[in-house]
Amino acid sequence: MKSLNQGLLAEFSAPDDLLAAVKRAREEGFTRFETFAPYPVEGLEEAASRKPSNVPGVMLTAGAIGAAGGFFMQWYAAWIYPIDVGGRPLFSWPAFVPVTFELGVLTAVIVGILTFLWRARLPRYDYPVFSVPQFARASTDRFFFWLREDDPRYSPASAHDLLESLHPESIAEVPL
Repeated sequence: MKSLNQGLLAEFSAPDDLLAAVKRAREEGFTRFETFAPYPVEGLEEAASRKPSNVPGVMLTAGAIGAAGGFFMQWYAAWIYPIDVGGRPLFSWPAFVPVTFELGVLTAVIVGILTFLWRARLPRYDYPVFSVPQFARASTDRFFFWLREDDPRYSPASAHDLLESLHPESIAEVPL
C-alpha cells in the first residue's frame, strides 16, 4: 500500500545535529535523503557521500565539440570562398584560433548551465517540503533532514524511531 506522505522531515537547531543525523542514517543503510541548511555545513558533503557531479566532464566534451565546430566552420568558409589576402595561404590556422577558442568557451558554458539545471531538476516551482510549516525557517536558522519515502530501507516506524533517537526539535510528515 502506498504511503500518504513522502517521508519524514526532522528539524534541528544546530549544524552538528544535522551532521549526526546524516551519519546515523548512513549507518542504518538509508541512501535517499536530503539536507537543508541556511549556510554550508563543514563535513556534510563527505558524510552524505554523494557521487561526484558529471557537469565538468559534460562541459569539457561540449567545449571540445564547440571548438572543433568553430574551426571546421572557418576552414570550410576558407575552402568554399577562397580569397587571397596579401599572399597568405588560404588555410591560415593562426587566424582561426580566436573564433575557435570563443566558440569552445561559449558552447561549454551554455551546455554546462543547461546540464546543471537539468541535474538539479530546476526550475522547481513547488517542492514537497515547502508545504511543511516549520520549513519556512530553513533559510534563516534551522537545519532540516528529510528521510525520503522512496528509500528502499524506509518504513514509517523505523524512520520515525531513527529520527526520534536523534532528538530533533520536531518531526513532521512531508505530504504528497
